[in-house]
Amino acid sequence: MFGADSQPFLATNYDDAKKLWDAQRPVVATLLGKQGLMPLFSVPWPPQGLYTKKEINNVDDLKGIKFRAYNATLELFANKIGAAPTQVEVPDIPQAFATSRVEAMITSPSTGANSKAWDFVTHYTDIQAWLPKNIVVVNKKAFRKLDKKTQDAVLAAAKAAEVRGWEMSKKETAEKTAILKDNGIIVVTPSAELMAGLKEIGASMLEEWQMGAGSEGVELLNAYQAK
Repeated sequence: MFGADSQPFLATNYDDAKKLWDAQRPVVATLLGKQGLMPLFSVPWPPQGLYTKKEINNVDDLKGIKFRAYNATLELFANKIGAAPTQVEVPDIPQAFATSRVEAMITSPSTGANSKAWDFVTHYTDIQAWLPKNIVVVNKKAFRKLDKKTQDAVLAAAKAAEVRGWEMSKKETAEKTAILKDNGIIVVTPSAELMAGLKEIGASMLEEWQMGAGSEGVELLNAYQAK
């Protein structure tokens, strides 16, 4: 349930990501509550794009490529597109490309710009695969010890931070994508054929995710689709 926002092609823009978070938040709050925590606010990373050493026109173009995977979901995704997943952490990205350990990756414009992706790839395809979120939490016991006025102030500050954070994320997306382009990376709008193939894989993964998430997963998706 925590990983719903990292399901490929479930929510592929900020509006849909917000709808998903609105549906996900009460479920996440319940799960965190069992750990003695409560969510204050959540902010998304920029949409995840595809970095490659060549133009990608369809899913078949990704077959056999050494693909960076940083979690189980992305490893499954790489396997489904016929790529070869390899675990590589962010600090090791440049060296992994330089030594041909990986040839492609899905990550945000922020990580791409910060790792100077133009040194090792030529194309950035803006597939907006998912918008993963960070969540700021507080210890419930500590929060309850605060007086009512302070609790209200914390919650008000969290609400304002969430609104501000989403706008900052949108700005970050535009700024970092521009940096990629300014440094010679070819920023590509994905073809209809590529997106159709990717969304088909995403639908397959979502079906598998639902099986693992059970009735809560069904309720979450129904709430999301109803928004």
